[in-house]
Amino acid sequence: MSPATGAARPRHAPGPPMSSPRPEDRATTGHPDGVTATARLRAAHNGRVTTLPELHSDGPFHLRRMRTGDHTAKVGIIGAMSAPLGGDRLTIDVTAEDRAELDVTTAAATLALRGPTTDAATYHVRLTAGEHATLRWLPQPLISAAASNLRQTYTVELAATARLVLREEQLLGRAGEEPGHLVSHLRVRRAGQPLLDQHTAFGAPEPGWDGPAVLDGYRAVGQLLLVGPQMTAPDTPVLLGGDPGQGHAVLAPLADPRALLATAVAPTSSALRHLLDQAHSSLPAIQAGIRSRGG
Repeated sequence: MSPATGAARPRHAPGPPMSSPRPEDRATTGHPDGVTATARLRAAHNGRVTTLPELHSDGPFHLRRMRTGDHTAKVGIIGAMSAPLGGDRLTIDVTAEDRAELDVTTAAATLALRGPTTDAATYHVRLTAGEHATLRWLPQPLISAAASNLRQTYTVELAATARLVLREEQLLGRAGEEPGHLVSHLRVRRAGQPLLDQHTAFGAPEPGWDGPAVLDGYRAVGQLLLVGPQMTAPDTPVLLGGDPGQGHAVLAPLADPRALLATAVAPTSSALRHLLDQAHSSLPAIQAGIRSRGG
């Protein structure tokens, strides 16, 4: 995980000792110069507050507890070296056990670079939330730099009463450059049943990715997934943002009425964040309108 600004740290930067990976963590072997690492985070509720019984840093991922002042646990992910680079195999495994409330963020944007090979890097995020748990995954943007090649996968498992806030922001290229090749796959299951399975791909050699049917020239794209047992999604999509110069967003219901997906495109990262924040803040008003129409 690389800062978006400043010089990248060397690949051999010191970090916490690496433990032997579990069999399920062993990824397909990448480039010999690539890094294979799995960071693990587990939050549990002790009857009063949420604690962090497991906080395992690895490779480029340094996990740090953050103060919250309430019963919620919060963890920041800090980049310990430049990553992801071509050939890397990276995984973050996050679990919020029953009744736990966990916020996860990153200290800076993640910068995908080419590295020593044109082979794709893989970045797998596994999120699990138990009964009555709340998990908020709110990282800073992912930047797809020129000549990079990244496959990003989200695998989310939610209990029936779990609550999820998942924000994903992608910036396609730094200022004045073309983006790399970025493929992202989001799979979400709720109570053992599929909730969302979404695949996106941007940058060459993907055909038509920046055309009018996809991004229409915008270079910032993101989404916000909201899931909760008390949520009631609108029956039809809700459009947000009226100025084409600042981008567009849509709040779309999913097949499960307890889930809502906001998707946005914008010219800049700040405009994108504004649209996603607007989508999140409009949810109470939307739900109030649904309740009033229902009597």
